[in-house]
Amino acid sequence: YAANRALDPAARPEPGFVANALGAHAVYMPEVRHPVEVTSADEKHLVDWLTKRVGTEVKAPQLAKDGWTLVGGRLLPDQGQAAAQLMYEDTRGRRLTLYMRQEPNFQSSSFRYGESGALTAVYWVDRPLAYAITSNIARDELMPNEIKIYALLERPIDGNTSQKEPRGSKE
Repeated sequence: YAANRALDPAARPEPGFVANALGAHAVYMPEVRHPVEVTSADEKHLVDWLTKRVGTEVKAPQLAKDGWTLVGGRLLPDQGQAAAQLMYEDTRGRRLTLYMRQEPNFQSSSFRYGESGALTAVYWVDRPLAYAITSNIARDELMPNEIKIYALLERPIDGNTSQKEPRGSKE
């Protein structure tokens, strides 16, 4: 992944988790029969299992109102620790993945962009997790989805519907 580079010239090279997220997306995105280990039909089990393995709460944002259906997810290794990958698909068959892992070494950050070939990654750290949304969708089309995903990840479990403004969303 030496070819990975930030789209923002002022940004530093992506952390290792971004290269892993891009690689996992590239491997599993084209799969027809086995794109995920656990399907969305067993979403509660999927989220509980990934939460246990990653070691902190994992959420599966509901994006159906925005045209994205959860396909399911899988557990992945990432530099000796567990990572979670959730896959979503739209009505045109396009896919995006949300990659999450614990990240103790980076401070929380605003959105940053990276790419590898035709793939784009939007990533940020909101401790204790690092997140990367990866797809082959153009950056300007991906942005509304990243903001929605961020807002849903930040929503408290108690049902409070107030949402934080994503760091970096107005850049």
